[in-house]
Amino acid sequence: MIDVDHVSMMFKITHDRIQSIKEYTVALLRHKLKYEEFWALKDVSFQVEKGEVVGIIGRNGAGKSTLLKIISGILQPTTGKVTVKGNIVPMLELGSGFDYDLTGQENIFLNGAILGYSKEFLTKKYDEIVEFSELGRFIDMPIRNYSSGMLMRLAFSVATVVNPEILIVDEILAVGDENFQKKSKERMMELMGGGTTVLFVSHSLEQIREMCSRVVWLDSGMIKMMGNTKDVCDA
Repeated sequence: MIDVDHVSMMFKITHDRIQSIKEYTVALLRHKLKYEEFWALKDVSFQVEKGEVVGIIGRNGAGKSTLLKIISGILQPTTGKVTVKGNIVPMLELGSGFDYDLTGQENIFLNGAILGYSKEFLTKKYDEIVEFSELGRFIDMPIRNYSSGMLMRLAFSVATVVNPEILIVDEILAVGDENFQKKSKERMMELMGGGTTVLFVSHSLEQIREMCSRVVWLDSGMIKMMGNTKDVCDA
């Protein structure tokens, strides 16, 4: 279960042209930096029950990714709080948790450890992860040579090797070839059928309609509309 309770998030933005860390430090110590407050989220509240699949939609800059990072524990809100019951597997930024100098094989163990999987478990599931990723011989290459689609396949294969209690997905299903997108969607459906709670951000209303039971529509950091998928997507 996820409870988002009156969450707001403010970032301080400076428009001063700073050329170096030294220049920034001097300006900061002399109190010469001028900041503008930018509220990425404003008083956002909603709940997600166990096993629900909730879509989050909105234009670029609406606050979707910021909200997911707060729910995942990556960011702390300026005001309000988030309560999460269950382990979260966040799939937010493509390649986060990877070391680009390591091979795909090495990154399976690195990224898996970050997600809380043991080395023994990953060793047992290794062949399954590689097979699902369809990377073949590329698994032994440094991932700096991977395309964005290959990175997505590796990240998705590691993250979904077990059924997480809560899965948070930010747009990455839009990356990669059509066949793997279909395969990933089928895997998501399996997870949802197994009781995994899913928060899903996508610009594709078709995907939202197909996969989500409820939708939160963000606009300029605020909830513009929330309700069943058809009503929100048709609005």
